[in-house]
Amino acid sequence: VAVAQAASPGASVALPSIAAEFTQLPPTGAVLFSVADRDKAESLPIIRKMSAMGYKLYATEGTASMVKAVGLPVTMISKKMTEGHPNVIDIINDGTVDGVVNTLTGGQIPFRDGFHIRRASVEKRIPCFTSLDTLRAAVDAISTQNEKITTQPYPDYRTKDPA
Repeated sequence: VAVAQAASPGASVALPSIAAEFTQLPPTGAVLFSVADRDKAESLPIIRKMSAMGYKLYATEGTASMVKAVGLPVTMISKKMTEGHPNVIDIINDGTVDGVVNTLTGGQIPFRDGFHIRRASVEKRIPCFTSLDTLRAAVDAISTQNEKITTQPYPDYRTKDPA
């Protein structure tokens, strides 16, 4: 048994689970954000990091307002499928976005909208994150993918002095 270890602890924790699950999310591209009000503050550092990494940001109305308010570039996309084009389903189906972030709201109408967003991303095989913790781990793994990763026998790893 060997242990994979990256220079930063966050990358070490994220590597095993993220490498298998989210290799589809490219290191750059475009991401659609539709974040529940209760998650907006927590999502902002992740959105900032993704913007700094070069991702193009798309967001539904409320999320786009938050992103614009902090000075980040974002394209607002309507969540309401009956209010014109392009809407969230259009940009998922036409391949404009490479990933989707859709946190759950719990209300009936937003739940229905979220269902359509998540379903479209699954049908197009676009990664869809419903948890900010999972998104954060994926972004951390991508941002550290060029870090040197070393392996060593498990007994050596256990006897290593903590830094």
